[in-house]
Amino acid sequence: MATAVAPWTAEYRLDEGLFRHEIASLLAAGYSHLYVFGTAGEGYAVSDLQFEQVATVFVDEMRAGGAEPMVGVISLSLETMLQRIGFARHSLGVRLFQISLPSWGALESAEVRAFFDAVLGAFPDCQFLHYNLLRTKRLVTAAEYGLIAADHPNLVATKNSTDSMVRIRELIETAPMLQHFLNEHGFLYGSLVGECGLLISLATLNLRMGQRYFEAGRQGDVRTLVEMEGELTRLGSRFIEVVSGGRSLIDGAYDKVLWWLHDPRFPLRLLPPYQGADQAAAAAFAGFVREHYPQWVA
Repeated sequence: MATAVAPWTAEYRLDEGLFRHEIASLLAAGYSHLYVFGTAGEGYAVSDLQFEQVATVFVDEMRAGGAEPMVGVISLSLETMLQRIGFARHSLGVRLFQISLPSWGALESAEVRAFFDAVLGAFPDCQFLHYNLLRTKRLVTAAEYGLIAADHPNLVATKNSTDSMVRIRELIETAPMLQHFLNEHGFLYGSLVGECGLLISLATLNLRMGQRYFEAGRQGDVRTLVEMEGELTRLGSRFIEVVSGGRSLIDGAYDKVLWWLHDPRFPLRLLPPYQGADQAAAAAFAGFVREHYPQWVA
């Protein structure tokens, strides 16, 4: 599973041509499970108008490529989330959604259940993936997932960016009715414990290599998994160091660099007030990859 990030013009309007090219390129490379508006896709920053415009283009391009779109919804307001899901469901025919907990404050257990009851209960004909991340100040446990899924069978998947072996095993064994998507580091262990999905991030450096890593997990090829995960770990450390330049950049800044490496026309800017990566830093990282990890050059 991979994300599509939105290219913004200097006036902070969607560059529709570049966006469609990105989606079509990912589909052509065999990545049919795409979503928009996660944290990397600036789902936290878009206005209602931007949400509707980007979602409309994304859904249209995905369907033109014969793929089912997943739309992410992030907001501090539950009512806003319900309205955006309603728009995508009723105006665009979307049935796959990615949701996150409101992040202004950590939700109590009863509030977590109220959130899922409201969202999942309002759209029983849709399927939902929950993005479980620390930025919401509250991680949903494997046991909680099992209880929620028992009441709401339209909760079908989770996305967890963790390399904790204990947590990964709990997710796969305690909530096996859900498909758990793990990042590249967590996927190494998760694929050896049970069935799990890969949330591809840094591995989009080279889409073919990303698929090779996923297949190694599916086939239980431990040697290839360990070798490639080690490369990704070392690449990731250098990536953060070079691209951030000592700044604290938000998620989308890094993901836009990853796509810029495929398409140099792609702008690195984020919606205000967030700062995107510096193009010179992105170019420096590209040089590092070419010199030290040529197998990961797209």
